[in-house]
Amino acid sequence: MSDISKDQVLDKLRTVRGPDMEGNIVDLGLVSDVFISDSKVYFSITVPAERAKELDPMRAAAERVVRDIPGVTAAMVALTADKRAGTGGAPVSRPQPPQQSAQAPGRGQAHAGHAHPAPGQQAPRAKIGVPGVEAIIAVASGKGGVGKSTTSVNLALALKANGLRVGILDADIYGPSMPRLLKIAGRPQQIENRIIKPMENYGIKVMSMGFLVDEEVAMIWRGPMIQSALMQMLREVAWGELDVLVVDMPPGTGDAQLTMAQQVPLAGAVIVSTPQDLALIDARKGLNMFNKVEVPVLGIVENMSYFIAPDTGNRYDIFGHGGARKEAEKIGVPFLGEVPLTMDIRETSDAGTPVVVSDPDGAAARIYREIATRTWAELKARQAAGGRTAPSIVFE
Repeated sequence: MSDISKDQVLDKLRTVRGPDMEGNIVDLGLVSDVFISDSKVYFSITVPAERAKELDPMRAAAERVVRDIPGVTAAMVALTADKRAGTGGAPVSRPQPPQQSAQAPGRGQAHAGHAHPAPGQQAPRAKIGVPGVEAIIAVASGKGGVGKSTTSVNLALALKANGLRVGILDADIYGPSMPRLLKIAGRPQQIENRIIKPMENYGIKVMSMGFLVDEEVAMIWRGPMIQSALMQMLREVAWGELDVLVVDMPPGTGDAQLTMAQQVPLAGAVIVSTPQDLALIDARKGLNMFNKVEVPVLGIVENMSYFIAPDTGNRYDIFGHGGARKEAEKIGVPFLGEVPLTMDIRETSDAGTPVVVSDPDGAAARIYREIATRTWAELKARQAAGGRTAPSIVFE
């Protein structure tokens, strides 16, 4: 347990002046609930949406005074325009990401009404890239329990096996699994300017909230905290030179997914589904979300496609078969491959020795390498075609 108290944090925050230098941010009621875990402090500051950029120095000052508290190792502070319960008034929209000088090639903005600014208006805000990282690929699913994280880690390792320089960002802040899947323990080191050195195993660089918070700690996140945590894990990490950064997204289409899709220049997304109709219904939600925010869908992976009995080698279509392939054909996106449900994949994942590295010449590893090859080929084809975004997807 941390010795840092909320009262200590609030006392320090009372030294930060409010907007227009009037009062302080605590007594003005601008500070959210303060969450403390493992010597790290998380909170947000409510400001008018239209003043978000102007008031960022206030956020920086709040972060600075909290980091100066003895025992605090990090502070994650976000500005939010969310109206908190009990303060009255209708909710207002969140502030947009900081404006940049140039737009990432081939990526439009996800905000309706800003594609063609009127004369005198500012151009749409660009999505900020990550220095040294050539491409960022999101691996997503519409629901939990479809093996998305196992697919993410084996896809990343397969891309590495295919000769690429690879990193993986565990964006599932509610249930980070990369420390276990990659058998990595310990805490990342901070280097100059509070930049974090990523952890590493099997030749890939890794960053996860699981390295910063103990596994048994229950995290409670507000939307702005999710945004702040993800952006810091993405942009304040020394990734170095990477051909591809694979992002293991949390399941669903909530704050974490929208933060990544709207604020990060994703080169594309891979959707993971199982064959059955219910999983495909949820997968369509993920496909539709990426389409709306103009992120190319590189293809669909059908996980748990069929079961191979370990004793007989017989195949059983436990969840049906071919549903994801048919869905991909129906909506016009590539089908990347079928991954069987085998004991080897489950056991090696649980042991932190994913099948691509523990049995690189086996059938399952070969399937993942083929999926990695198709994913990378689809990405390069889109880049060669001028970075065109995803086709218009219509669900009947």
